[in-house]
Amino acid sequence: MEWRANSYLISTDPQRVDRDAVWRFLRTSYWATGIEREVVDRAIDNSLVFGMLDPDAQQAGFARAVTDRARMAWIADLFVLPQHRGQGLGVWLVETIVGHPDLQGLRLILATADAHGLYERFGFAAVDPARMMQRRGRPPQT
Repeated sequence: MEWRANSYLISTDPQRVDRDAVWRFLRTSYWATGIEREVVDRAIDNSLVFGMLDPDAQQAGFARAVTDRARMAWIADLFVLPQHRGQGLGVWLVETIVGHPDLQGLRLILATADAHGLYERFGFAAVDPARMMQRRGRPPQT
């Protein structure tokens, strides 16, 4: 699927994602510091991706949904590159994700340290931290 606005494009085609650009951003992000390129590739391959391209067809932003397309989706790795910020592209990216036909009626979950206001505009709300649990994965044995 594709959406266009102000000469930008959002595509769910994983072939249109500049994986190097996504990896370069993610490895310096607060949520994926040091992430390996191979891990980013696997994440893209196994997710519903939203690649944002600028008017020159260069990566401008990215997000992915990890979903069973039945009950839930985890929105992850959402970002707009610094040189493209301030144009409402982050809002458009979230709007596109929550409006995607495969995600309608699903519980959407995400984690953020700094964008609560953005997500609240789309109906996201804080959850009870006492109910949320996690188990950190271990690197695969080679």
